[in-house]
Amino acid sequence: MNKGIIITIVAIILVAGGGLYITNQQSQQAEQTKMAQEKAAMVKKDDNSASRYVEYSKSAYDQTTSKRRVLYFYASWCPICRPADANFKENASKIPEDVVLLRVNYNDPDTDQEEKDLAKKYGITYQHTFVQIDAQGKEIAKWNGGQIEELLANIK
Repeated sequence: MNKGIIITIVAIILVAGGGLYITNQQSQQAEQTKMAQEKAAMVKKDDNSASRYVEYSKSAYDQTTSKRRVLYFYASWCPICRPADANFKENASKIPEDVVLLRVNYNDPDTDQEEKDLAKKYGITYQHTFVQIDAQGKEIAKWNGGQIEELLANIK
């Protein structure tokens, strides 16, 4: 009789624990879905300013020749680059509509050959360097350091 009570209690605990686990998983999934929807809504709402600060890709580089382009040579490990990156993301709407800031991985483990070639082409020797280029890719201006204020002050 004692054995039967113990088995019943264990079964009740297992069923209750399983129910709590399932409820928790569903709650987490609902929260993730909600966050994804909010993020999508934010991107859609601010799509125009989000396109002013973009991660480098050959496609983004080629599609922005009609705008004033600034290459931002960035490294993920750089203690100066991280706050600047956050500042550019936060203030993307302050970047003029005819300007695109392309974040180029300068010296990360995942830096691809195209990005290395760009750094070589413009003589980049350290991260947190900005190079404004024209439609043909010729250098217009180059400067080191800064956040949104310095970007706006140095764009030609």
